[in-house]
Amino acid sequence: MKEFHGRVVAPGCVSAPALVSHGGLNTLASFQKALQFGDKTATCGDQNNPDLYGKPMAGKALCLPQTIGSTTGGLVLYCACSMNRQPACLMFSNPIDSLAAAGSVLAAVWLDNAQMPVIDCLGEEFPDFVQDGMTITVKEDGTVQVDGPTI
Repeated sequence: MKEFHGRVVAPGCVSAPALVSHGGLNTLASFQKALQFGDKTATCGDQNNPDLYGKPMAGKALCLPQTIGSTTGGLVLYCACSMNRQPACLMFSNPIDSLAAAGSVLAAVWLDNAQMPVIDCLGEEFPDFVQDGMTITVKEDGTVQVDGPTI
């Protein structure tokens, strides 16, 4: 087990299998199928992200450096949460951008049953250490524990 410490953007505690992207997450391209066509597993539709493309994101600990793309990013995250198609949590190695932060905070404040803890500033080592399938456990204080692969 290895621990990382980051800044809490949206609070919560959760444990989920990791899904890792070494490139930025294009929020709109990634969640379009989930929001437009009813894909309940939120299969990533961003063909420019080879780490995530075609993989289900709902219920996963999405580990990434940052989000990229259009100004709709915050609304897309909020809508994914409102439709219960969000990742279990978002883990950013870099500081979160204002759009992703806005969508995450609004979902945490406005939605009753759509928990999606968000931690940023986990450091450059974080996405290099974490691998798909490892268990990510998020604590209220911004501590992120990473355990070996799930079975």
